[in-house]
Amino acid sequence: MPHTLIYTRTAVSDIKKLDIVVRKRLGKKLQTFAREPMTYGKKLIDASIGSYRWRIGDYRIIFDMDGKNIVILRIKHRRESYK
Repeated sequence: MPHTLIYTRTAVSDIKKLDIVVRKRLGKKLQTFAREPMTYGKKLIDASIGSYRWRIGDYRIIFDMDGKNIVILRIKHRRESYK
């Protein structure tokens, strides 16, 4: 059973700034990743921005795990994601 995706206000703001084609691609992948988040997730060294990340093309999704919930913190292009 997939985990529940929860988006922060910042993540929603990040999504609104993306092109519609990119949004759709990310949405499909996020649903896939929600089934087995740790299979695709990588632990971040600096946990100040989040605990884990997913890579979808040139985009990075920064997230935390809270039981069966995945809290999406940021969705950024890779050149902007760790600033």
